[in-house]
Amino acid sequence: APLAVVAAGPAARRRLDEMAAAVLDGVTGHKTFLPTDFRDAAGFVAAALGLMIAAGGGIGGGGMLVPIYVLVLGFKPKFAIPLSNMTVLGGAITNVSMNAQKRHPLADRSLVDWDLLILMEPLTLAGALVGGFVNKLAPELVITVLLVILLYLTSERTLKKGFKLYAKETAQFSAAMELTAEIAAEEAAAEAEGLLDDDDDERSKAGPPEEHAAALAAIHAEEALAFPPWKVGVLLGMFTLTVAMNLAKGGGAFPSPFGIECGSFGYWATTFFMFASLVAISFRVRAYLVERTALKDACGYEYVDGDFHWDAATTLKYPCVCFFAGVCAGLFGIGGGIVNGPLMLELGVLPPVAGATTACMILLTSTTAATTFLTFGLVQLDYAARLFWLGIFATCVGQLGMTHLIKKTGRSSYVAFSIGRAAERTSCSFVLVFAAYFKRAAFQRCKNQERRCSVRRRPAAGAVVSLSTVLMGFHGLVSLASDAEGEERSGGICGKGE
Repeated sequence: APLAVVAAGPAARRRLDEMAAAVLDGVTGHKTFLPTDFRDAAGFVAAALGLMIAAGGGIGGGGMLVPIYVLVLGFKPKFAIPLSNMTVLGGAITNVSMNAQKRHPLADRSLVDWDLLILMEPLTLAGALVGGFVNKLAPELVITVLLVILLYLTSERTLKKGFKLYAKETAQFSAAMELTAEIAAEEAAAEAEGLLDDDDDERSKAGPPEEHAAALAAIHAEEALAFPPWKVGVLLGMFTLTVAMNLAKGGGAFPSPFGIECGSFGYWATTFFMFASLVAISFRVRAYLVERTALKDACGYEYVDGDFHWDAATTLKYPCVCFFAGVCAGLFGIGGGIVNGPLMLELGVLPPVAGATTACMILLTSTTAATTFLTFGLVQLDYAARLFWLGIFATCVGQLGMTHLIKKTGRSSYVAFSIGRAAERTSCSFVLVFAAYFKRAAFQRCKNQERRCSVRRRPAAGAVVSLSTVLMGFHGLVSLASDAEGEERSGGICGKGE
């Protein structure tokens, strides 16, 4: 019977889908999760595979999930994005929970770089706020093309970084094997010399002054914590601020409790307050890091590979780069992980540290977005609950697999490969979505003009129709309808365009 339906063509499959979707969700207009069908199974399997790939690099994988939910599960993009966010939230909880038990590969400290995190996150959120406004004004054709280009360049640079790290690790392994005997001999000689010169050795290894020793011990104690209280408090404060301001402005199924209307003075005042608060937090963190680095230098703190030496220049340059990453995240509707993960690698952060730090960022941003989506009534709960647990379990499998691979081979470069491959798959996924909407926009244009969209088999006629499809598709993609009826894209920040 299934083969007969497939052979009967699209019309029969459409009727079968309509029968299976007899019960529709009141929020999305999509069928309810029960009864499940083949598309549900295929979508969940594809989402699980994408999550496993992304989990190794500590990123959410939302860029891969949205196309899967649109093309396979059949959700409209407006509702696929909230479902993707709920899935990413489950994965982020798993990532952070598992990374909390891990330690830095080169020092006795948390795997998460909390200093880098509290410096990057404020301006990343501020950039996402700006990018969200630009997203409402820019044509979706331009946004889609720029997104694919960005993801392609990101994946290419990240993979190159991974290959460089892989080559460096190979050289280190070879050198270690060749020099093992020589190092052992040198250590034995040094130990013998130390037995004769204990007094001189004690004098040469005199520690720092007492006050500096106490400060250095306090720094090491704070770094040893998996979750430093005040730094977690800064992140939770930003989370509370963004959620509160979004709820105050209202939107969708949740009107503003203060009567704030989009475009009004109250709307822009609330938005400016949110932006200014995030910038102020960033400057306060900057001052703290510069002061803390000066203290580290005075105490004789030993930096390891991948550490930042924060000064007046780097604490301005890197947050500005993070602001651009946030603009990209808000403009293209993707999570910050797919942007900030490769960015951290580019800045020289060790791959395991970059993955763990990115996972914490994703937990904050996905929780913020999930709260907003749920409040605004954009989440189909039956799918969301199951996809949330899928995110938890698939990410756990991916994390365990990556941890086993690193322990077995001793190569952390595999994390960079995971991030690069995730960006590459995301780019390919959006190309598929682009092609699907390209085809639908062309068909809708023909339908609206009451023309028959039939392609004759003569080569000349096929070329003419193909050219017409390209031209109509580019015109239609400017609006990129979010549903099958070909709704036009709303104009302006508040969607009041014609």
